[in-house]
Amino acid sequence: MPSATKPDPALVASDLRVVLGQLMRRLRAEHRFPLSHGAVLGRLDREGAQSVSDLAHAERVRPQSMAQTVSELEADGMVARHPDPDDRRRSLVELTELGRLTLAEDRGRREGWLAQAIASGLSTEEQGVVRDAVDLLRRLAESADR
Repeated sequence: MPSATKPDPALVASDLRVVLGQLMRRLRAEHRFPLSHGAVLGRLDREGAQSVSDLAHAERVRPQSMAQTVSELEADGMVARHPDPDDRRRSLVELTELGRLTLAEDRGRREGWLAQAIASGLSTEEQGVVRDAVDLLRRLAESADR
């Protein structure tokens, strides 16, 4: 039964961090490749071709780390680089067809597990609460960007 008292934000934050960590470890176990690779593939799929520096900024990692990730993805045939039509000194990274197929397969496996866990482990009312919580968590994540 929900408490009528005002929640302690520090305690809520601590509990949320622990639960999100547990969920991320479970989702990571469903991944076919490292989380950093999945994040880059997903971003390219959602937002289109980007430079390595733009990807690094968006993922909040050092450009050198992103360059390594992109090189690994390129070696696996999942991304390709091509000159930026607006600035030939830069190159843009984009998904290849193999990258799209691999990402779709990985998403299906991860989301399949999570969708099954939600469907079988939560009541209809609880599923609605999770849906609403996703919106709140998205707002929290986006507030860090401001």
